[in-house]
Amino acid sequence: MNIINLGLQDYSQIWEEMKKFTANRQAYSEDELWIVEHPRVFTQGISGKAKHLLKNSDIPVVHSDRGGQITYHAPGQLIVYCLLDLKRLGFGVKKMVSLMEMAIMDLLKSYNIQSQLKDDAPGVYVQGAKIAALGLKVKNGRTYHGLSLNVDMDLSPFFQINPCGCQNLAVTQLSDLTDNIKLKTVSKELTKKLIDNFTTNTL
Repeated sequence: MNIINLGLQDYSQIWEEMKKFTANRQAYSEDELWIVEHPRVFTQGISGKAKHLLKNSDIPVVHSDRGGQITYHAPGQLIVYCLLDLKRLGFGVKKMVSLMEMAIMDLLKSYNIQSQLKDDAPGVYVQGAKIAALGLKVKNGRTYHGLSLNVDMDLSPFFQINPCGCQNLAVTQLSDLTDNIKLKTVSKELTKKLIDNFTTNTL
């Protein structure tokens, strides 16, 4: 599984590249994890409702083809796009979501942070506040989009939305929960846990 570190990149450009990669990949193409940060942007999922954008601002809104409602991306947030061939790996999208959540929870546990899941809202929560969001697109058994983990960012724009369609949902980040957090280190730790989960649960 290839790990591609892309740095700070425009959301729409990376989205187009994910779609091209997925459309053009062959049966032998290796799976990839793309590590990226985005400039400030709200992204609205395919079933997203306009009412969840509570306030207009200079932050652009991009209507994406991933699942889920509206969320926010900005520098200091770790994004891992998971471009996987589920048919080859031998599990479905629900299992993939579970493996992603487990990787995030294991990462948080390594920092002595206890986290939880919610039955009706994919993602990972710490004391009721959302710290990680998930959203995927599956096409012909192959996935793109992925997860975002709040590491050390300006959280205030989350007040302009109902995050993931949930009213009054609090958000949090690693830097508010523990000391000496570096996004590069967290990126390496989380990608290792994701790869371990994806590759040890294959057929």
